[in-house]
Amino acid sequence: MVVRSQSSAAGVLALLQEPDPLFKQHALKSLTLLVPQFWAEISEHITLIEALYESDQLSKEACASAALLASKVYYYLGEYDEALSFALGAGSAFEAETQTYGSEEFVETITNKAKAIDRYIQLRSSEHENIDPRLQNVIESIFLRCIAEGEYKQAVGIALESRRLDIISTVYKKTQDTSLLSYAMEAVLDTGFSLSYRDQVLHFLFPLFPQPTTGDRSPHVHALTRLLITLSSPSLTVPLLTSLVPKEKHLAYQFAFDLVEGGAQDFLESVRTALPEGDTYTKDTYDKLRSILTGQESIKLYLEFLKRNNNVDLLILKNTKDVLEPRSSIYHTALTLQNAFMHAGTTSDLFLRENLEWLGLASNWSKFSATAGLGVIHKGYFEQGMTILGPYLPQSGGESGIQGAAYSEGGALYALGLINAGCGSSVSSYLRDMLKTAQGEVVQHGAALGLGVAGMGSKSAEAFEDLKTVLFMDSAVAGEASGYAMGLIMLGTAAAEHVQEMLVYARETQHEKIIRGLAVGVAFIYYGRQEQADETIKVLMAEKDPILRYGGVYTLALAYAGTSNNEAVRQLLHIAVSDTSDDVRRAAVTSLAFLLFKNPSQVPRIVQLLSESYNPHVRCGATLALGIACSGTGLQDAVEILEPMTKDSVDFVRQGAFVALGMILVQQSEASSPSLASTRALYTKVISDKHEDPMARFGAAIGQGFIDAGGRNVTISLQSRAGSKNTSAIVGMVMFCQFWYWYPLAHCAALAFEPTGIIGLNADLKLPKFDYVSNARPSLFAYPTSTKPPKKETVTKVATAVLSTTAKVKAREKKKAAVEGDAMDLDGSIDTKDENDIEMKTEDSGNDGDISPIDPSVTDLLEESKHPAKSGKKAESTFELRPNFSRVTPAQLAHITFPGDGRYQPVRTVSTSSSPRPERTVGPIVSGTSERYAGGGGILILIDLRPEEEDDFIEFEPPAEHTPASSEVPNGHAVPSISTGSHIALEESTPEADPPGSFEYPFDNDI
Repeated sequence: MVVRSQSSAAGVLALLQEPDPLFKQHALKSLTLLVPQFWAEISEHITLIEALYESDQLSKEACASAALLASKVYYYLGEYDEALSFALGAGSAFEAETQTYGSEEFVETITNKAKAIDRYIQLRSSEHENIDPRLQNVIESIFLRCIAEGEYKQAVGIALESRRLDIISTVYKKTQDTSLLSYAMEAVLDTGFSLSYRDQVLHFLFPLFPQPTTGDRSPHVHALTRLLITLSSPSLTVPLLTSLVPKEKHLAYQFAFDLVEGGAQDFLESVRTALPEGDTYTKDTYDKLRSILTGQESIKLYLEFLKRNNNVDLLILKNTKDVLEPRSSIYHTALTLQNAFMHAGTTSDLFLRENLEWLGLASNWSKFSATAGLGVIHKGYFEQGMTILGPYLPQSGGESGIQGAAYSEGGALYALGLINAGCGSSVSSYLRDMLKTAQGEVVQHGAALGLGVAGMGSKSAEAFEDLKTVLFMDSAVAGEASGYAMGLIMLGTAAAEHVQEMLVYARETQHEKIIRGLAVGVAFIYYGRQEQADETIKVLMAEKDPILRYGGVYTLALAYAGTSNNEAVRQLLHIAVSDTSDDVRRAAVTSLAFLLFKNPSQVPRIVQLLSESYNPHVRCGATLALGIACSGTGLQDAVEILEPMTKDSVDFVRQGAFVALGMILVQQSEASSPSLASTRALYTKVISDKHEDPMARFGAAIGQGFIDAGGRNVTISLQSRAGSKNTSAIVGMVMFCQFWYWYPLAHCAALAFEPTGIIGLNADLKLPKFDYVSNARPSLFAYPTSTKPPKKETVTKVATAVLSTTAKVKAREKKKAAVEGDAMDLDGSIDTKDENDIEMKTEDSGNDGDISPIDPSVTDLLEESKHPAKSGKKAESTFELRPNFSRVTPAQLAHITFPGDGRYQPVRTVSTSSSPRPERTVGPIVSGTSERYAGGGGILILIDLRPEEEDDFIEFEPPAEHTPASSEVPNGHAVPSISTGSHIALEESTPEADPPGSFEYPFDNDI
């Protein structure tokens, strides 16, 4: 019997008119199944169906069926709000529908498209007390379904948005999975929730995390560290550290080092002072914790790391010096910055000492920049900072009266701040004294910048008042630096009173430099304050003065830095295409980087069209946005956008493209990035081209400095290793972007340099010798090959062609002379030819492989076939052992493992990745950490599994016999000789090469 398909719902609809409720109930259930096919026909009776839903004569079950039927009809009609309303009225019938096969799309649409969840979130966010219980039941059923199906992250996400923290607790109790807590923490930090709710969630999550232990390497240590840094709450941090001290002191040290990576100065100082003294057994541990929390221990270790592993290629600097005119201020500054960046933190001033004549050509602000460059080179060497800069600093009697000395004195004060960045409490008082006693604006400028960088985030009211005093002198040069420094001192405080003072003065003064300094200073004050900055942003963006609108753009970028806030991104994109000022538009595009640096792969897509804008300032902003957001990732999408921009018709767009390429390709190898070799060659070509625009050559020099920054041992990252925002790096990059107006501010890019290595310490904070494994081909993460010196050109004699027929004639004559015993007459002229002669053969010479003496390729192939062992290339190893205190790039961290049978094991995971990535053998590696460089590596505390064995430690001062070429510097410390491979010896003290071995010269072949 064939089942006939139903062609109409008229028969079932007729039952709705029957007086018997049973017929109506049957009709409603039947129609629910027929809606997908006959919804148009059923919709004509929607009024009757709604009346049945509200009828008192039907049972509760029948009313629910009527509501579900009405909901489905409205769903097919596209009236989602009405569909949701009736679905809520359906109650149990709708819940049953969620389990019915074929209704998945309907249920999904009602809960999502019909905005059931959105409506619930909106009501919960506004703290509405009278939420429809039917809506509450639907949401509860969604939570239960997510948990039952194992969709825990979806449940956590909805719970966060709807402020149902109890659901997060329920999910965690069921799963005991700390990764879900980490997911919730990252979600609330990275998706633009309000500050108050963010702090509420973090305080709720903190006690849920289990106590970390060394046994399981505590995978949630990174998450806990980020949580504590974000909250900056000593009341949470101190109890955690004190609970670890008795039995887990290794972890306590690890937490302390990790907190220093991203914590603000005032937070770390509060934790230090709140730590107890400890008893007999714990006093030493607490003393070490206090020492670590000063930040100086980390800085010392990274300084030694950069000194030991310095891999600068001095020939690059030498070539740049030879082609750039030193008497030109812009070129002198370009080489100064390139040298400073390449030697950042290495304490090696070898290039400067070898080029004193070039250094002496600096004048005025070039001299200021050159002296400030010492601060970048010796960054972190706070113990010897005053000694190193002693000859340049203002003497106790005040400023020097020598002409031009003020520039070196101001530069030295700026350098002192750069050296002490991150631990500047020791020099802040000295810089304040210099600021107050200085009379000249140049020295005041340097003192203000130095004070701002050294006291960043210190919230010192005294320093702020001293800077305000200089500002009110209304000196353009000194006032600009004071504006920046005031913002740096009050970084992230959102102090409305200070902001008001600064804006009032900015509107009164006539100096554009002061207005710009104050505008960016205001942006620093609102760093990370999100919605608290909205009112000030609105005021600044409504200003007529474009410089204040420029400050409003940076205020928006810094307030929402790292949040990827959609509204902030939308606002910046609108400004980028609508503002009347080119400077504001350029800043708006550049500022996208500060919002999106945690998701760098999105940035090329967002700025793609902007990079093709008709406005060169917008194009320039796009280059810097790509460089800053994708720095250190080697992201090929970004490189492909930038490479055509290096040929742009406008010089400053090319400049931006060169700078950005250097940022992106820092610490990339030729094996991992196909663009590295061509970019380096492009830098050399542009710098050497005397017909190229000065701005483009300047950009190429800066890019060359970035690509080899810090002796090739640092990356540029706006995120700390724990995943939190790297405040120093963000501030440094904002200051660097101001080099458009003032070149000396470019030095601040060094604040974003992050040493990349694994530094293992034992419980005594000493450096044991051990090896760990990098499960990747060594070439993927190797240092770039050294530049080869140009070969000396020698005048050679023009080759003389000798016909083969002539050679045959000479050969016959020789044979004839040999028979007659008269070989002396033809000695040296037959069978051999001048070494410069070229033989032109027309016949085979007996060797089938010889095609031409000029092109011996076939002969070579034959020779190689005879000796396959010589021609075959040795296969590269798939792993390598790396010693403690060596370079490990961010992309390499995912491949690092500690041998299971090794003596030393880290107390936390090396990388935030759960497992090493398999090595890619085809195509370039796009850094796996480019999407979210939350690091790892850095300073690791190690557990000694075999303490009974004898220890072997790395000494800070290298043995004398290992550094025969070290040269003594006037400031009292040795600079290790720099290996340059096959380069020319760049130091006079370098030992001469050994003489060649003995050999016999074939005199018989001479002509």
